[in-house]
Formats: sequence, structure tokens, C-alpha cells
Amino acid sequence: MKEQKLILKEIESFELKDIFECGQCFRWNREQDGSYTGIFGKNVLNLKKEKQIITIEGICEKDIQQTVEEYFDLNRDYQAIKQKLSKVDKNMKNSIQYGEGIRLLNQDLWETIVSFILSANNNIPRIKGMIERLSRNYGNKMTWKGKEYYTFPTPQQLKDVTISEYRALGFGFRDKRVYETTRMILNQEVDLEEMQKNLNTLEVKEQLLTLAGVGTKVADCILLFSALKRLEVFPIDVWVRRVMNDLYLKQEETKVSQKQIQEIATKKFGDLAGLAQQYLYYWRREGET
Repeated sequence: MKEQKLILKEIESFELKDIFECGQCFRWNREQDGSYTGIFGKNVLNLKKEKQIITIEGICEKDIQQTVEEYFDLNRDYQAIKQKLSKVDKNMKNSIQYGEGIRLLNQDLWETIVSFILSANNNIPRIKGMIERLSRNYGNKMTWKGKEYYTFPTPQQLKDVTISEYRALGFGFRDKRVYETTRMILNQEVDLEEMQKNLNTLEVKEQLLTLAGVGTKVADCILLFSALKRLEVFPIDVWVRRVMNDLYLKQEETKVSQKQIQEIATKKFGDLAGLAQQYLYYWRREGET
């Protein structure tokens, strides 16, 4: 792999903080100069934005232009999406104004599955630590500018890892879930390649739900944040439950059901519910409502 560089100018809907800190990814970290460095696939990239110019440099397995276009979803018209969602109501418009630079990444399906299994009852710094230790122990080493980075390990690279070894990485109760899901993939009980070809979101979700540690919320996160990119799904966590109740249901929060929230999301946001969820989630978690 060779070092490559790309400069993007006047790209709309592309703010680094909004993209990398909206809860969709765990291997991007902010540097002291405000840039972000991340590892995905066999790529290590650093992104820096100054005014309307984004400078991207690092090591790429393929052509950097193609890699960036695919991973950062550059061929999707986010301006049109935001205009459409902004017409739903004032709440949606306000949340979009707060997180206007959000862009959904096309992340590797396998990595996204394991990452969100690890996210159960967890916080982002701890999730990042778990993924980094897993990658450092079982992934492939890459070096850029004198610093070591590690690829996310494939199912094959994890085939001999035991539950106790996952436990030693600090996975806690999630150790067995990662172990069992890895075995299911290796045994082809679930075929990730076929899953990516299947356009029926409900069928894909049913397959995901057979994996250890994958419940409804985790399945929806995988559907939305991986390269599956099903924009109609609406993951519900404590933040989303809270903001949806505060804005639309106005009930005692403990009595609000997922079904109620899903029905409102589908009715209001339709096939863009996933992006609406991201704007609302980020607004409530990071901003002031």
C-alpha cells in the first residue's frame, strides 16, 4: 500500500465532528490539531477540514478517491434529504441544523456486527478500547508516519480465539456473544455476502437477529451503519426513546413502548427514518433541546 492524498472542496454535509462523534463508528479519533484519524478495512486515513477544504491523506489499499467516495457516501444527496426531513416539523429542522454535517459511513458489515455486539450496556470510550485491543491482538499491523495501526480481524483470524481470551480483552459478558457469532459466521450459518445482496430489509434483520448478542436495537444499528445502509430503520436506545417521548409522545418515559416510537418514526420520517434518528440522537446527546 502506498501513501495517498486527496483534497475535497465545497463538499456539503461533511463536518468531521458530526460524522465521527454521532455514535455510528468507533475507530476514528480526534487529534490535537482537530483532525481525525481512523482505520477501516486496510486503510488508515487522516481528515482535516479548514474552511471548506477537506484534506485527506494516509495509506489506502485501493485508489483513495474511490475509497473515500464509497466509505463517506459521497454519491448520496444529503442536502436533498435534509430539505425533505426539515419539512416534517420544527423539531426535525432544529436537530438537522445542529448536526448538519452528519454523513452515514459505509462500514464493513462484519466489523459493524461485532462493534455493536460490544456496544451492549456500554459507553463509547470503553467500546473503542475493546475494539482496539481486539484489533491489536488479532488484526494485521500497518505503519503510517511511524505509528502502528491494526486492521479489524476477520472471522478467520478469530477462529481459534477462546471465550476466556475475549474475557481477557475486557469484553465481560459480551465474550461469549462474540465467540458464538464468530462461530456462526465461520460455519456459514449466516452468510454475510448473501446478506449484502438481499434487498429485503426484514429478511436481513431476521438473519441478524439469529446472531448471538444481536437484539432489535443492535440489528437496526447494523442495518443503518454498515454498508447494508438501510435508511428506513430506526434504532432506539435510551437517548432516542427520551427525545421521541419529549417531542412527540409526552408520556411517562418508562411506559413508552418501542412499538409506539417505531410507529411515529415510520409515519413522520418514512424511508429516511434512519437519518432522522441520527439527527435527533446527536442533537439530544450532544446539544441542547
